[in-house]
Amino acid sequence: MRNKNTMVMSICQAKNGFSLNKFTDIPYFLKDVIFLGKRFDICKLAVILGKRLFINSFETEISEVFVEKNIICMKWGTKFGPEYVNRLYKMVEKNLTIPHRFVCFTDNTDGLIDGIETRELPPYHDNPAIGDMGWRKLSLFNKELADLQGLALFLDLDVVIRQNLDEFFDVEGDFLICKDWDFPRDIIGNSSVFRFEIGKHPEVLENFYKLGNEIRQDYRNEQAFLSYEMHRKGILKYWDKKWCVSFKRHCLQTFPINFFKEPNDPVEAKIIVFHGKPTPQQARKGYCGKYGFRYVKATTWLDKYWE
Repeated sequence: MRNKNTMVMSICQAKNGFSLNKFTDIPYFLKDVIFLGKRFDICKLAVILGKRLFINSFETEISEVFVEKNIICMKWGTKFGPEYVNRLYKMVEKNLTIPHRFVCFTDNTDGLIDGIETRELPPYHDNPAIGDMGWRKLSLFNKELADLQGLALFLDLDVVIRQNLDEFFDVEGDFLICKDWDFPRDIIGNSSVFRFEIGKHPEVLENFYKLGNEIRQDYRNEQAFLSYEMHRKGILKYWDKKWCVSFKRHCLQTFPINFFKEPNDPVEAKIIVFHGKPTPQQARKGYCGKYGFRYVKATTWLDKYWE
């Protein structure tokens, strides 16, 4: 049998397109993992170098190696139709090269295309006194999240993905989120794009329930509460500011150029976040707010990311 360094290199090569029949001495349990390539990043096996590896008894420290990668989203109620989920799925599949699952937590699976995994919405004790308005996102921090494990990258249904997303899983940190552009002097993040380890922070949801109606006295919305919870835990961290940009803050032309020129396509951004108005559909068609406020010419370059 080859030494473990050679074996690890072989498995990593297998991920990059080499025929698996070249690696006949790879233990069967590792071959099974390779065939589940849709779930695991095989090259992470390199981490195993220098650690214990007991091939004969199949005991191995692979808990740190085979970390599942999940893209998750949520759809409930009638605000977003299935076309939003379908479009997000297509953008993810075009821009994420590492093995992953795409899971939509929803109360209605009608109209969703093949390839999208669906699960019921996570358990959540609704509180009509504070309204829904995104608070349901906190249910993702249940101790158990359906059959998912590992890392989860949450994406709002109305984001636009421009470039490769692999780095969102490479950055170190227990919790990462966009820095909110509307509150530059506060620690608040924007929860359109955030990453966490599944099942690791159940106290976030527990603390939310404990506060009850009083939560609105200190927190405007779920992303403010979530940011402060993670800050108290000492793990709040933001994405590179070039990766996630705001359509309103970074793409719109200034007055009066906005009446003659369509919004800028932010060339360095990986994800464009839409918050408030215009929505992506409004931006694509052209938008004019009340009294002519925030006039937006038709944003035709969105088509190439939606194709």
